[in-house]
Amino acid sequence: MRTQYLRKKMMQMKFQITNNDGLRIDVYLSKALDFTRSRVKKLCDDGFVKVNGTVVKSNKVLKYGDIIEVEIPENKNLDAVPEDIPLDIIYQDDDVAVINKPQGLTVHAGNGTHGSTLVNALLYHLDNLSGINGVIRPGIVHRIDKNTSGLLVVAKNDNAHVALAKQLEDKTCSRKYVALLEGVVKEDSGTISTFIGRNPKDRTKMAVVSNGRDAVTDFKVIKRFANYTLCEFSLRTGRTHQIRVHAKHIGHPIVGDKEYGFKNQKFKLDGQLLHAKELKFVHPTLNKVVSFSCPIPDYFEKVLKTLK
Repeated sequence: MRTQYLRKKMMQMKFQITNNDGLRIDVYLSKALDFTRSRVKKLCDDGFVKVNGTVVKSNKVLKYGDIIEVEIPENKNLDAVPEDIPLDIIYQDDDVAVINKPQGLTVHAGNGTHGSTLVNALLYHLDNLSGINGVIRPGIVHRIDKNTSGLLVVAKNDNAHVALAKQLEDKTCSRKYVALLEGVVKEDSGTISTFIGRNPKDRTKMAVVSNGRDAVTDFKVIKRFANYTLCEFSLRTGRTHQIRVHAKHIGHPIVGDKEYGFKNQKFKLDGQLLHAKELKFVHPTLNKVVSFSCPIPDYFEKVLKTLK
């Protein structure tokens, strides 16, 4: 099966500023559309972005009440190709699909990865995908790390993509994760609030840095073991590697995390024990809250049984 795009000469979107007063337009649109800043700048340079009816540059500062109009040219060629990779599709309709991504599957191409991604699998299994995010990331509204398992929602058309992206930007969708942490966390619950950016010593990693972007994570202890703690995490923001960085920041990195965790791992794992277990959002067409959940994977459960 090969995904057929809903072809349009130009996709048009409109946003009104209600809670981002003082933010640059390239920053706002990169978050709202999950575009790179360079892609937003090109749209501005090419005259495809207007504020209150006037074409603006990418450094335009937004004010309360501003109306943003964006035109996105049609993608001409499909770079990613369909691949028959098994997918656990727990729900789908004409607008969205909810996927339970396995550990080890990269979401989209990049950083040396050119195939065998979630996108390649989506192109094979689904009839339609949104084209807003380009030919490399069709349908992708948000991501989870390669070695993190669990739920993510995929947009099957551009209108659904815009609606879901706005919920992510406005923080009106809910994402909950479960993770096994090294050591015993003393607090029953709490909030981790820092700034996260590129690690100045290793640009492939993220870190808590003073000049980063705000990152807020809520946590709650589910169960304590002799030397480990099972925790639930809720995201208020969506920074790259946010939970993994915050877990390290409080001195309790995630078990199996070879990038942010301990060098000597007790369990033979292929990645961190971090699972996106719950996802809740307003359906773009039904206009009602829908929620989904999925159990932790077998390898995760096996480690918990060992600890019990």
